[in-house]
Amino acid sequence: MNFDPVLLAPRLAEMKANGHWRDETILDHFQRALRDCPEKTAVVAYRDGSTEPLRLSYRELHNRVDRIARGLIRIGVGNSDVVTYQLPNWWEFVSLALACARIGAVSNPVMPIFRQHELNFMLNFGESKVFVVPKRYRNFDYEGMARGMLPNLPHLKQLVVVDGDGPDSFENLLLSDDTPLLAATPIAPDDVALLMYTSGTTGEPKGVMHTSNTLFSNLHAYKDRMGLGGSEVILGASPMAHLTGYGYLAILPVVLNATTVLQDIWEPRRALSIIRAERVSFSMSSATFVADMCNAVENGEATAPTFTRFNCAGAPIPPILIERARKLMNLTVCSAWGMTENGAVTVTEPERAMEKSGCSDGRPLPGIEVKVCDPMGNSLPPGYTGDLFVRGASQFVGYLKRPDMNNTDADGWFNTGDLAYIDTEGYIRINGRTKDVVIRGGENIPVVEIENLLYKHPSIASVAVVGFPDKRFGERVCAFVALKQDQSFSFEDMTEYLNGLQLTKQYFPERLEVLEQMPQTPSGKLQKFKLRDMAKAFADSA
Repeated sequence: MNFDPVLLAPRLAEMKANGHWRDETILDHFQRALRDCPEKTAVVAYRDGSTEPLRLSYRELHNRVDRIARGLIRIGVGNSDVVTYQLPNWWEFVSLALACARIGAVSNPVMPIFRQHELNFMLNFGESKVFVVPKRYRNFDYEGMARGMLPNLPHLKQLVVVDGDGPDSFENLLLSDDTPLLAATPIAPDDVALLMYTSGTTGEPKGVMHTSNTLFSNLHAYKDRMGLGGSEVILGASPMAHLTGYGYLAILPVVLNATTVLQDIWEPRRALSIIRAERVSFSMSSATFVADMCNAVENGEATAPTFTRFNCAGAPIPPILIERARKLMNLTVCSAWGMTENGAVTVTEPERAMEKSGCSDGRPLPGIEVKVCDPMGNSLPPGYTGDLFVRGASQFVGYLKRPDMNNTDADGWFNTGDLAYIDTEGYIRINGRTKDVVIRGGENIPVVEIENLLYKHPSIASVAVVGFPDKRFGERVCAFVALKQDQSFSFEDMTEYLNGLQLTKQYFPERLEVLEQMPQTPSGKLQKFKLRDMAKAFADSA
């Protein structure tokens, strides 16, 4: 694959001179672990249906990574070739990421929920050379799906099936070769190391390109902000095919020479059992995971004294959830905001989490700048909402084959498409997407405020507020809610509740829709564009 990282060259000299780009790859940190702690547990892999997890020391993981690297070379994978793997949080995922770096190939993890429509586009657009899938996962036949796609994948040279029983099984193709490693050029710090498609909060995916330097500038700043070190045991329950899982749950533990504990299917009671058994200290995911664990603890599940820090990203965290987590689990929940294009941009430090996580999405990590602008591009003072721009060390190096869509100006500022304000201490608060603004009769509706108020209702598990077209007012407001188990909530309940909170009546939603589950990306980000489409359909049918 011929990559063209157009956003790389303008930053090379500056980022290396200021020390944000250290010219290292994951292989440097892996080799350090093999030198300093080869018998330390690197990966503990829990799989649904298995009674005992698989445990791999750094030495054992290295042996498997070397075999996989040899196998990839043997089936024709070379430098800058794309290896696409659609795997759950299994040890094979971590091993493939390391093996690709070992031979200079580009990792392209894709979410297990994707099916033919998305996959045909991604594999063809990225000219993937190898496609790795599980034989079955969550009662779905991935092997059958992948084989049916082969006639439509002209660039693909090899299908590989984990747990397969044929000649193209993962075990036969990638684990059977114990001959010396063939000549290979490891990934270089400024090579494209990761191709990851945007997760689809606004529509068509784009192929985000990252180098080791962009990724590791972020991981170093992140671990320092969160106070993470080599003694951590990190729970990897968020999908690793998203940047949250890939960067902070699969790769960061290797950077720390720490331990990652993999859970392939999210279930909160099992997660808490794993946390207790493995003495987990940290994890990162969306607020949904924290809410689920809080509910499980309230229903009798025990937590663990070692589990003290959690980083939430994907959406603003309701303050009541932060309080519940501290009260029920002694868990410090830190807020964060980021994108596939930048990794974690803003993070709240643990020592200020109780004060700041409920009212902000953190402050910029070292090496990253943010600004909030009006529609004319003028920087706004603290407290004023506008378009959020980001630039810095962890910014991606462009969209694959789509430089016209990079959304980055001559000074390196990337338009995130988010609305935000910055407080007097430099902490940001996301106020929604640019397209999420609801203006009813000329009045801006405080969407985030309404969502936070509704979230505090004891019957509500999650909430989102969107606008829908109206001939008279331009837009009206619809609240979507998902309820806790065995709870009910009506439009009359909502009106009475908001009245009791003395919310301005002009801000009340005119419509309430109760859903079993909110539409989300695989990483837990709310897909408001789907809710807007639903609200519009309701309005059109009225």
